[in-house]
Amino acid sequence: MKRAIVSVINDLVTDQRVHRHCLTLQGAGFDVLLIGRIHDGSLPLEVRSYRTHRMRLPFDRGPLFYASFNIALLFQLLFRRADLLFANDLDTLLPNFIVSRIKRSRLIYDSHEFFTEVPELVHRPRTRAVWEWLEGLLVPRLQHAFTVSLAIADAYSVKYGVRFQVVRNMPRLGERPPAEPEQPPVILYQGAVNLGRGIDLAIRAMQYLDSAVLRIAGTGDVLEDMLRLTQELNLTDRVQFLGRVPFAQLADITRTASIGLSIEEDLGLNYRHALPNKLFDYMHAGVPVLVSDLPAMRQMVEDHGVGEVLLSRGPGHLSEQLKSMLDIGKQATWRANCRNAAKQLNWQSEVRVLEKILAGN
Repeated sequence: MKRAIVSVINDLVTDQRVHRHCLTLQGAGFDVLLIGRIHDGSLPLEVRSYRTHRMRLPFDRGPLFYASFNIALLFQLLFRRADLLFANDLDTLLPNFIVSRIKRSRLIYDSHEFFTEVPELVHRPRTRAVWEWLEGLLVPRLQHAFTVSLAIADAYSVKYGVRFQVVRNMPRLGERPPAEPEQPPVILYQGAVNLGRGIDLAIRAMQYLDSAVLRIAGTGDVLEDMLRLTQELNLTDRVQFLGRVPFAQLADITRTASIGLSIEEDLGLNYRHALPNKLFDYMHAGVPVLVSDLPAMRQMVEDHGVGEVLLSRGPGHLSEQLKSMLDIGKQATWRANCRNAAKQLNWQSEVRVLEKILAGN
């Protein structure tokens, strides 16, 4: 049987996109090994139909973490047989590229975001310059690359002269069947609790919205700041932090919400052109969405009529818009539109791009 090694820098628990890739590779006849890492806060990994391996590293963040991860991954790849190497994001690409050249293995690259345009790098020119140098060294040499939105694919193609295809991060049809929303209504944010995600704005808006609950499912760099803000505003009864949730459990949380949030700030090209996976998760769960006034997200919402675009980034204005969105008539229309959109926007149709790459087209 052909063997494929898929690598990603996270701890594998919540990464639905990579999980879908692994299942697709299995369906194409590959024996799949997924390699990630484990840290002190990692949840146990449920049994999957493919093999997994999580590396424990001596460092958990900063330059030494990235160096230790890449060295460890290099040795994992060197001493395992693989007909196909599958690198997820720039932070795994170097060891995959090196080993693909040594062993003449086929290499596929998936950029989950416009890596050098993420908010964490935009204002760190030295660190960003290192990643841009690495990206400029490797990406032009790739034969098979794809990313999560057309705008990001176009930006990469213009920058490096390499064709990037698009595989959007959508659930399988029927993966998140709609359910009755909870009462009191739940406003949900799911995803990384990182800079520029609009989480602080959502928390502040809850000062003026006592008829609903805000749930935040995820963890990240600014989690402690958001916990402190909630306590300072005396909102612990209206803002609930669920922490890191495995994706199988997340589906049950998503489908009982009344509104899903994707209100990223315009902090660089990555957010400006983003089509976050949570947007499609909400849609498949029948949950109306409120999104930032950024091009790709605005177009998705307007084209399919599945929610609204954020009118103002003031907490008071946001609370008024959320109240309006809880109207029963609006909710019914949006939920019906979500069900219709899911029939068009799903993994079964999106995965054809990846299947063609695997078939050598």
